[in-house]
Amino acid sequence: MSVTTADHTHPTSHDAHSHEMPYAQQHRANQMGLWMFFLSEIFLFGALFAARFYLWGGTRPELSQELGLIATIVLLVSSFFVYRGETAMEHGERGKFLSSFMVAALLGLVFLVSVVVMEWNIFGLEATVAGIELFGHLGLEDGVYAGVFFAMTGMHALHVISGVIFLLLAWNRGRKGSYSPERHWGVEATALYWHYVDVVWVFFYPALYLIGTAVH
Repeated sequence: MSVTTADHTHPTSHDAHSHEMPYAQQHRANQMGLWMFFLSEIFLFGALFAARFYLWGGTRPELSQELGLIATIVLLVSSFFVYRGETAMEHGERGKFLSSFMVAALLGLVFLVSVVVMEWNIFGLEATVAGIELFGHLGLEDGVYAGVFFAMTGMHALHVISGVIFLLLAWNRGRKGSYSPERHWGVEATALYWHYVDVVWVFFYPALYLIGTAVH
């Protein structure tokens, strides 16, 4: 049904709503779009992963094992809190969702500090605690080792930064009551993205820190 005035035809509110996609259908379309994005990202991270083995071979730079392990544990724990927050929203537990996503965002920042600030050590800092070196020693002068390491960790760090932003945006919308147990695609999408970034690091960590003979 439409209403004609002068030379223009205006749809009524009934016509406007009749063209809206049902939520369940929109949800499936959103999921497919996100998984297609993940598939495209596999080529990006896969190329970096392949470059590591092609250029480093059976060797690796001498990195801080402590920092690598700490960063990995922090990211895995953050993924648990993201799962906890998503599950909480599915059950309508808004307070639990808010606290879980905020903790996950903070842990994401700790991961960034561990890898980008401390392991990259752009300013050449030195410090030890209980015999453990808190800063890495890999520099730009280390050629192909530095190039691959900074490319892999830098690209992953960009995804972690965007993930933290998504977590905080979802947290803010949840605080305002924008989600419900029936409709919380923003929470679900953020959780999937964070878990994806986490899985990428599960492959990057052994490739960078564990596989191969360490060389100076």
